[in-house]
Amino acid sequence: MTITQPDLSVFETLESEVRSYCRGWPAVFDRARGSRLYDEDGHTYLDFFAGAGSLNYGHNNPVLKRALLDYLERDGITHGLDMSTTAKRTFLQTFQDLVLRPRDLPYKVMFPGPTGTNAVECALKLARKVKGRESIVSFTNAFHGMSLGSLAVTGNAFKRAGAGVPLVHGTPMPFDHYLDGQVPDFLWFERLLQDQGSGLNHPAAVIVETVQGEGGVNVARNAWLRGLAELCARRDMLLIVDDIQMGCGRTGAFFSFEEAGIVPDIVTVSKSISGYGLPMSLCLFKPELDIWEPGEHNGTFRGNNPAFVTATAALETYWTDGSAMEKQTRARGEQVERALVSLAEEHRADVKEYRGRGLVWGLEFHDTSRAERVARRAFDLGLLVETSGPQSEVVKLLPALTITPDELDEGLTILARAVRETA
Repeated sequence: MTITQPDLSVFETLESEVRSYCRGWPAVFDRARGSRLYDEDGHTYLDFFAGAGSLNYGHNNPVLKRALLDYLERDGITHGLDMSTTAKRTFLQTFQDLVLRPRDLPYKVMFPGPTGTNAVECALKLARKVKGRESIVSFTNAFHGMSLGSLAVTGNAFKRAGAGVPLVHGTPMPFDHYLDGQVPDFLWFERLLQDQGSGLNHPAAVIVETVQGEGGVNVARNAWLRGLAELCARRDMLLIVDDIQMGCGRTGAFFSFEEAGIVPDIVTVSKSISGYGLPMSLCLFKPELDIWEPGEHNGTFRGNNPAFVTATAALETYWTDGSAMEKQTRARGEQVERALVSLAEEHRADVKEYRGRGLVWGLEFHDTSRAERVARRAFDLGLLVETSGPQSEVVKLLPALTITPDELDEGLTILARAVRETA
């Protein structure tokens, strides 16, 4: 695809140097529908990024868009803080009926600020309040957000360095597979908890991603997750599952922890919960943990009513029969896996590993600079993919759950070509 140089002058002169995604994708995007974006010059791009997982149902999903437009046209409440509104009531009832009750999950629902890191901050704050302890355990290569509390439980050295202040009260432990199976699960963690001389303060909670997206698409085994849940229960620590990117059906089931058969004490949800890319997050927790005083944790944008509307439409459209959505996602995931198997066999000397669940996959190269070259070439060929991992060594595939098999094949063909042409 031939791309003329876009006019980026206003972005380069006025916008901060903190810009990141736009550097790898030097285009000025104008519109989008489903799994495709279009730049202002009319070039088409297939999207295997999906708003970093915020667009599980694609761009401008017509059912969700119609619900939003109807709500706005009748002058529905757009800003309501934590006031009771019809949009919030409908969402809560729908979420309870279609998500919580079918899974026998007893959670209370809290609306913190509208971003994922707001939900994580809320979860950490609540855990510390409930347990009366400060320490939180996280895992190697974890990513939980960019605010200070979330950074303290994030592993990436580059992101942590941006804090500019000490990041305290967080202790990392090895994630599943981190020690290549040479050490029994949680041996180090258990030893530190048992040893009065270890220097580890008794943690209030453990926070974990079932699949580490930003950390390199590292997939935890179900047995490892069950072992972690058992350890937390036995050692009086709350278990927090960060389901911000992997929830809302990304791995198949609505919550990524369902397959492991565990029930976390606290769950953070954001990104695709609104269904339309509108800012929204939830902090879910067991009823006995709801010890907040009124207004103790608040925020001006903690009730995004337009997001309630699109979230409700997404649940009614895709999760009334959750098994159908889960089956489709798993089928699409198998389609991706077959393509990655073939790609890895073709490039045995270059591909270190492929891994994933549902519709999140990673392709890791021995040459840690290769992934960025592949992503850049894929963009030139009309495909948006990002990189992840501590050295950006993994090509990360995150297509919409609603992508068609033909679109998926098209994108995977482009990916294969990008790998060949960057050898």
